[in-house]
Amino acid sequence: MPERPAPLDDADYVALASFRHALRSFLAFSEARAQEVGLTPQQHQALLAIRAADPGRATVGYVAERLILKPHSATGLIDRLEALGLVTRETGAGDRRRALLRLTGKAYRLLEDLSAVHRDEIQRLRPVLVEILGSLA
Repeated sequence: MPERPAPLDDADYVALASFRHALRSFLAFSEARAQEVGLTPQQHQALLAIRAADPGRATVGYVAERLILKPHSATGLIDRLEALGLVTRETGAGDRRRALLRLTGKAYRLLEDLSAVHRDEIQRLRPVLVEILGSLA
């Protein structure tokens, strides 16, 4: 039989609420920065997933997995990014049915600027998150 989790005390609830607030604050920050450059938060997340993927791994299926989307939703998202001139599809060498996603120069420039401000925000939040996570240990 699985072991029951330890009971929570008031401090645990405070820490959990603080953690969720910090996450939501970061997401609100991220959404606003994406919108400032004309992207939806989901488009920004897709570009980041493609950029961070191992070479030859960025496919629509990979984006669906990383963004927790249904494959048809990821296809629509990639179609819109392609229409914006941010992503191209290249036929895979081993499997012609599998298209590899590539960022365009425009996408690289947008993502570089967005990622720099996101990194700065994460560095700003780091002490708060470390404190919250430490209180949950």
